[in-house]
Order: sequence, then C-alpha cells, then structure tokens
Amino acid sequence: MNFRFSSHALEEIEKRKIPISLVEVVLENPQQTLQQDEEITVYQSQLAFGTGKHYLLRVFINITIDPAVVATVYRTSQIKKHWRNP
Repeated sequence: MNFRFSSHALEEIEKRKIPISLVEVVLENPQQTLQQDEEITVYQSQLAFGTGKHYLLRVFINITIDPAVVATVYRTSQIKKHWRNP
C-alpha cells in the first residue's frame, strides 16, 4: 500500500522527535492493525527508541483516500492500554 503524510502527521513526527525511519518500519510491517472506525486504521508496533525502553508506536492512517494518508503518529509507554491480545 502506498502512503503519503499529512502536514499534521509531519508536524507531530518532528515535535515528538520520532525518527521517520521507525514510522516507515511500522507502515511496511506493523505488528498489529486495528480498525478505529470506517476511515481510520491504526498500525502499531512495539519498538525500542534507543533508550532501552520499549514504546508503542501508533500510526493512524486514513484508508479511504488513495494513496492512504498518515493522519497522525505518536508513541506511548502505555503498551498494555492499546495492545490487543488475540
């Protein structure tokens, strides 16, 4: 699937100091995908950010547009809150 980044997503990536390479890793091979609603799918993966601590990187994608648009991105330490076990 092809993706483009919204200006908001690019601002959040910069503001939150998230390496774009990690966002691309999640886009290419997410550990989980969750359907938030009819428009938004969340790709997420547990990653180390060079600090030794793992975070959940969540990428929100509007899949109703072609190419799909990365709407926003954030990382959180609250993995248990967002991670879905089968």
